[in-house]
Amino acid sequence: MALLELQGIGKEFGAIRALSNVSLSIDPGEVVGLMGDNGAGKSTLVKIIAGNFPPSHGGIRFDGREAHFTKPVDARAVGIEVVYQDLALADNLSAAANVFLGREMRRRFGPFTVLDHTAMNRRAAQLFRELKSETRADDLVRQMSGGQRQAVAIARTRLADAKLVMMDEPTAAISVRQVAEVLDLIRRLRDHGIAVILISHRMPDVFSVCDRVIVLRRGRKVADKAIADSSPEEVTALITGAKEAA
Repeated sequence: MALLELQGIGKEFGAIRALSNVSLSIDPGEVVGLMGDNGAGKSTLVKIIAGNFPPSHGGIRFDGREAHFTKPVDARAVGIEVVYQDLALADNLSAAANVFLGREMRRRFGPFTVLDHTAMNRRAAQLFRELKSETRADDLVRQMSGGQRQAVAIARTRLADAKLVMMDEPTAAISVRQVAEVLDLIRRLRDHGIAVILISHRMPDVFSVCDRVIVLRRGRKVADKAIADSSPEEVTALITGAKEAA
């Protein structure tokens, strides 16, 4: 059974049509690349799935049920998490504090409650081990590489028990070694049965880690193919319009 199903999704902003009749499905543990030029509709589609705004047309099913998201907390409640390009991390806090930001663990002492830093550090360290990341729970985020920062953001989705993680350009502006680290993190999510939508302009990343690639152009889906049945040259032609559809 598909984890996420979009059926005929359309979105208009006044006279501007951002998406038109987009249908797709994603299975548990599947990694799907979402590609397209700027203005193709990728961000709009992600924001609809994440609950930032409702579609103008069409329907969403998640985990076998009809889904109606009116705000991001609705999508997070069913297991949809987004790792945005800016990561939304607090540089002055530790890795563990960022993982638990807004979900802090507390201990009670009589009428008082205090943050349980020991328990949060222990749980964060466990999450980093599961992800096979070298990130340490008490490391300050401001001292981390781009790959380590991604590990913190991804650990936060693991804490939330996500079923689907959407990652927005996770390998932009980081070194080759850090790119490999981030792609490994995506594979770890897949190994835990978590579906991933990878929004990326980087063809090598998509063809390295994804099972399928979906291409949008001018708000329409023009391809939905297994990676094994496509090529970077074909996807480039689909993105630019040199090839109409696949």
